[in-house]
Amino acid sequence: MEVSTGYPTVYERLQERLARLAEAAESPMAGFQQLHEAATADGALSRRTKELIALAIGISVRCDGCIAYHVHDSLEAGASREEVAEAVGVAIMMGGGPSVVYGAEAIAALDQFEEES
Repeated sequence: MEVSTGYPTVYERLQERLARLAEAAESPMAGFQQLHEAATADGALSRRTKELIALAIGISVRCDGCIAYHVHDSLEAGASREEVAEAVGVAIMMGGGPSVVYGAEAIAALDQFEEES
């Protein structure tokens, strides 16, 4: 992912690429979409909490697209700036130094999505 264009742009490009992937690999992507919807649906944990968990995992595995996607979806699910920052803190605890770098990227993404809205 080319994050120098900004995370909202990364998110938009990812949406376009995922749509093309869904056309090329219809059945696996339909299954993934169903899994995503089930895994992030409100239950014992809220959708907001689940998106924050996904963001922390995305940071710890160093996934730029995951940061764009889950910062966006965390905000959409009602997460506050403070909640996103705390999720970044958990990712840093679990992932060490590399998560510090990607945590900083998540805050940059948060800034960009907040500026856009």
